[in-house]
Amino acid sequence: MADGDGLGEAATAAASSPAPAPGLSPPLGWRERLRAGLAGTGASLWFVAGLGLLYALRVPLRLCENLAAVTVFLNSLTPKFYVALTGTSSLISGLIFIFEWWYFHKHGTSFIEQVSVSHLRPLMGGTEGSISEPGSPSSSRESETSRQNLSECKVWRNPLNLFRGAEYRRYTWVTGKEPLTYYDMNLSAQDHQTFFTCDTDFLRPSDTVMQKAWRERNPPARIKAAYQALELNNDCATAYVLLAEEEATTIVDAERLFKQALKAGETIYRRSQQCQHQSPQHEAQLRRDTNVLVYIKRRLAMCARKLGRIREAVKIMRDLMKEFPPLTMLNIHENLLESLLELQAYADVQAVLAKYDDISLPKSAAICYTAALLKTRTVSDKFSPETASRRGLSTAEINAVEAIHRAVEFNPHVPKYLLEMKSLILPPEHILKRGDSEAIAYAFFHLQHWKRIEGALNLLQCTWEGTFRMIPYPLEKGHLFYPYPSCTETADRELLPPFHHVSVYPKKELPFFIHFTAGLCSSTAMIALLTHQFPEIMGVFAKANTMEKVGWESRAGSTIHDLDDTKKLSLSERACFIGKRALHVTNI
Repeated sequence: MADGDGLGEAATAAASSPAPAPGLSPPLGWRERLRAGLAGTGASLWFVAGLGLLYALRVPLRLCENLAAVTVFLNSLTPKFYVALTGTSSLISGLIFIFEWWYFHKHGTSFIEQVSVSHLRPLMGGTEGSISEPGSPSSSRESETSRQNLSECKVWRNPLNLFRGAEYRRYTWVTGKEPLTYYDMNLSAQDHQTFFTCDTDFLRPSDTVMQKAWRERNPPARIKAAYQALELNNDCATAYVLLAEEEATTIVDAERLFKQALKAGETIYRRSQQCQHQSPQHEAQLRRDTNVLVYIKRRLAMCARKLGRIREAVKIMRDLMKEFPPLTMLNIHENLLESLLELQAYADVQAVLAKYDDISLPKSAAICYTAALLKTRTVSDKFSPETASRRGLSTAEINAVEAIHRAVEFNPHVPKYLLEMKSLILPPEHILKRGDSEAIAYAFFHLQHWKRIEGALNLLQCTWEGTFRMIPYPLEKGHLFYPYPSCTETADRELLPPFHHVSVYPKKELPFFIHFTAGLCSSTAMIALLTHQFPEIMGVFAKANTMEKVGWESRAGSTIHDLDDTKKLSLSERACFIGKRALHVTNI
C-alpha cells in the first residue's frame, strides 16, 4: 500500500504542475539571462578592453622606439638565420605529424583533438551546456544509448576455438608470436570458472585444487595443479580437460585425454543425476557436471573433425543437440554447419539453417554467410558480370545477391578475408559479433568451402561492395539489421593480437590536425629548401615584407599621434584633417 500511495502522490504532483509546451524550454531566471548575456558579449568586451589598454599605455611602452629597434634587428639577420628557422619549424611539425599519425592508427582518434576536448574545453566553459540533470530526458537518452552499446559489444565464446597446447602454442613455437591476448585469456579463465566450478567443490579435495587451477595465470602452474588433482582423485574429469587443452601438443594426444575425461565425466554425471533433488547444492553440482560433460563431448567432436573423421563428429554434435537442447547458447549448430559443409551435405546444411536462421534467434556471420553460400551455389558456376549487365539478373541471381548483401551488412569485414585481400591469423578464443574477430574466426574455417564451389568467390567479389551504397550511414541506420555498432574497433583491439591490423568499418576520415600538421611540415620544408638554395632572394623578400609591415605600423602610430594633436583644433578643422590623413593613407 505504501508503494501505491507514493505512486498516487507522484501522479497528482505531475498532473498539478504545468507541463511545458513541446519544443520549448522552461523560462530562465534573471541570473541565467544575465550569465548568458555576459557569455555572449565576453569576447567582444575583452577585445575592446585590450585595445583601450594598448592605447593608454602607448607612451610608457614606447611603441615607436620598440618598432624601430625591431626593424634594426630584422635588417641585421642573415639568410642563415631564416634557413635555421624554417628548418627547425619543418622538423618540429614533421615530428608532430608522425606522432599524430601513429596515435590515430593506434587509438583511432587525434591526440591534439582529444587533449583539446578533455582539458581545454572545460577551461573555456564548453561543458556547461552539456551537463544534464539526472532526471532530464537527455540523461535518460544517454543512459539508454550506453546500455545499447554495452549489449552490442557483448563478447561471445568462439564455438570453433582452437586448442591451446596443440595449435596456439605450436604457432608460438614456430613464429615467436603470441596469438592470444591477455584480455582474451582472462575471459577464458572466467568461462572455465563458470562452467567447471560450483559451491560444493569444497566437498571434494580434487575439485578444490582444480578451482584454484582455473584461476592461475601461469600455464605450468595450472598443469601442475591438474596433476595434483589426479593424485587426489584419478576420476577428476576437469583435470583431464585442462591437460588436454594446455599440455597436449597434438590433436591425437588431446583426444586421448578427452576420452579419459569423458569416462570420468559420465560416471560423475550419473551420480549427480541420482542426487539432484536432495538439495539446491546437489542441483548446482548437476549443472556443473552437465557443463563438463557437454564440453568434453563437443571437444571430442572437434578432435574427430580435425582428424578427418567427419561423420563421427557430425553424429556427436547431433546427439548433443538432441540430448541437451537448452544449451543453444553454446552455438553447437555452428560446429555442425562447418562439418556438414565439409561433407558437402548441402541439404542438411539447409535444414539446420531453417531451424536456426530465425528472426527470434541471434544471428552470426556463420549463419548469414552460409545462407548466402547456399544461394550462391545455385547460380555461381554460370554467372558472368558481362552477361548479367546485358540481360539483367535472373530471379535466382537476385536472391543470391540479396543474400550476399544481407551477410555483408551483418559483418562487413568478412569479404576481405574470403577474397584474400587481408591476411588471416589464428582466430581468438572469443569473438565480437559483427566485428573483425568474428570475421577472422569465420573465414579461417569457411574459406575452403567458398573455394570449393566454382564461381562463388567471383560472385561475391562482384556484388559485396553494393551493400555500402544501400547503407550510406551505417552507424545511424541499418537496412536489414540494427545500425552497425560503433564500439567494435575498441573491443577487437583487445581481442586480437597487436601484430594484426584491425579492420575498421566504416573507415574513419583523417582528423583535421593530421592534415594541418602535414601541410605545415610541407610548407616549412619547402620554404627552408628555397631559402637554402636562393638565400639572397629569400632574404630580400623577408626584409621587404618586414619593412612593409613595420611601415604600416609606424604610419598607424603617427596617425594616432596626429589625432592627439587634433584635440587642440576646432571640430571643423579636426574633420578636415582626418579626411586628408585618410586620403593620404589610401594613396600609399
